[in-house]
Amino acid sequence: MAFAEHEVLISRDAMAVYLYLLDATNLPLWCDSVRSVTLLQGASAAKGAVYRKMVAGRSGLSIPAELEITTARPGAEIEFQVISGPAHRSGGYYLSTESGGTRVRFALEARAKEAIGFLNRPGFLNKLGFTSRMFQRNLRSEVAQLERLKDVLELQPAI
Repeated sequence: MAFAEHEVLISRDAMAVYLYLLDATNLPLWCDSVRSVTLLQGASAAKGAVYRKMVAGRSGLSIPAELEITTARPGAEIEFQVISGPAHRSGGYYLSTESGGTRVRFALEARAKEAIGFLNRPGFLNKLGFTSRMFQRNLRSEVAQLERLKDVLELQPAI
């Protein structure tokens, strides 16, 4: 199993950050790999909502993946899992209020199935150490995009 996390302090109140993150249709605004997101089932921006996101594939084509919100604690925590698509991951956003705004920690975990699939791709250099490092680097890069979320939210006028 691979794991990565990253955290930032955003100069916005916890509920504003929480509501923005809970609405998965905002993902393309701060995640490089996400091209579009649409609600498939459930209430928008709520526990149980299932979204279809189109992510950039290695060949440049868009690949569908479905994301389900599994936990939604207002102003504090959002957890999700990818239930279909090329990467079976789970993770969450964990918020805490500080004097300068809201601290957000983004944690992401890839299950062993994805790591094994990554290692067994045809034509790929299958040296365990090399591919494990690449896989871990990919996760770290994804959670580090939280820096872009900070930029996006802090450039918006406060509500």
